[in-house]
Amino acid sequence: MTNLRTVPASSSPASASASATLAPPRHRLRAVEPDELPPLRTVPPVAELLHPQATWMPAPAHSLPALPGRPPMIGYLVLVPAPEEPAAAPVPAPSAGPVRIDAEERVAYVDGAPLDLTYLEFELLAHLVAHPHRVHTRDQLVTTVWGYGHVGDGRTVDVHVARLRRKMGAEHRSSIVTVRRVGYKYAPPAGH
Repeated sequence: MTNLRTVPASSSPASASASATLAPPRHRLRAVEPDELPPLRTVPPVAELLHPQATWMPAPAHSLPALPGRPPMIGYLVLVPAPEEPAAAPVPAPSAGPVRIDAEERVAYVDGAPLDLTYLEFELLAHLVAHPHRVHTRDQLVTTVWGYGHVGDGRTVDVHVARLRRKMGAEHRSSIVTVRRVGYKYAPPAGH
């Protein structure tokens, strides 16, 4: 296959001076043999540089920068599989008293009986049980359990604590202690 290269058109010296002032010189295309081209740097095949299980595909046009007055850029996305992590041994949840939290199964047990809790009730109880005897303000609980984006007040925590106490039963409801004008703490019965 031959390549094309532009070459200035030959003209006489008299007409060259006249045409230089009037218009830029015209170029014409001619065939160029491969041995006339300057040597190109050899680039190793890209596939040899990638992870053996990598997949590459053309990048969508909207993800590439566009330069004014320049042709659109071409790019590729390289998808590499995430490294496999060894299976971690399950970490037993700390058992503080009659309340036990199974974080993997997302179940809370009181004296071995599972509780039927909503998502936020479970998160609240799990947080309190994970930090026994520590007093949490209502604002801390809203931030930790509901997240920073939650719009609400401390009353939300009060309502959820009341529901938790009801579901824990009369015998264990006192393990969630109200610290007046501050917040709540989980206090397992003595001897646990």
